[in-house]
Amino acid sequence: MVLRLEKVTKRFGSFTAVDGLSLTIPEKEMFGFLGANGAGKTTTFRMILGLLDASDGTITWDGKPINYSTSNLIGYLPEERGLYPKLKVRDQIVYLARLRGMTKQEALRELDLWLNRFKVPEYADKKVEELSKGNQQKIQFIAAVIHKPKLLILDEPFSGLDPVNVEQLKAAVIDLKEAGTTIVFASHRMEHVEEMCEHICIMHKGRPVVHGALKEIKRSFGKKNLVIHADFDTAFLKDYPGVTKAKQTAEGIQLQIEGEPVAEGILKEVVARGFARKFVLEEPSLNDIFIEKVGDSYE
Repeated sequence: MVLRLEKVTKRFGSFTAVDGLSLTIPEKEMFGFLGANGAGKTTTFRMILGLLDASDGTITWDGKPINYSTSNLIGYLPEERGLYPKLKVRDQIVYLARLRGMTKQEALRELDLWLNRFKVPEYADKKVEELSKGNQQKIQFIAAVIHKPKLLILDEPFSGLDPVNVEQLKAAVIDLKEAGTTIVFASHRMEHVEEMCEHICIMHKGRPVVHGALKEIKRSFGKKNLVIHADFDTAFLKDYPGVTKAKQTAEGIQLQIEGEPVAEGILKEVVARGFARKFVLEEPSLNDIFIEKVGDSYE
């Protein structure tokens, strides 16, 4: 059940929010959408879900269009929270689950499992407005996954959460993926995407500027990061041939270099000057790639 977008465009009057986006999202994988605010991520999600019609192009899942007949197979966690503040958690989740075709008994059983997993069984009888923002987010997440969707779309799922809640939710997302759910999620937190996704798409002004398997993207970027901690002044390395960026740190220097041969030359220079406590060559981070491709427009 592959999700396929072909030359998808969305215009609002004279403004083009998404411009000719073609993507294939593999089944049972986690796919990361990255981009600054206004890059077109949420608009793309709304088109995938059929909440917005594309101006041009086609979106298919398992070769068929997505519409009301597929809604029980899809889960969506919107960036804007959409729960009824005055309703009790149990009533709300049962209502939403029944819209997805579940019985009340099935919904209550799944809700119990999820509330226990998140260590908050007592929330079933609380009104949503009585919960903290982080706990409201957990309930919103349960609403998106209670019916065991085959395709799960998460829009900024970890925004506004403290580190403990982020870890809880991340573990739940990874478990769903391992159970066979296809997961697409948007975030502007590079480290979450880097840690969890095999394929990514970086969007900028409605267009994909980088798209593919994360490992391949890093490999083809070419540049590497070099971290050196030394007891002597490393500032001279800023001007070393093949160094494209340099940043002094309290313990030494972080360099972006054009490739491994540059690192070999730098190692000889460093060893000749004294003792280096750390000399580590690393793959480029997603952040490096993002800044290179999207530039200063990322805030």
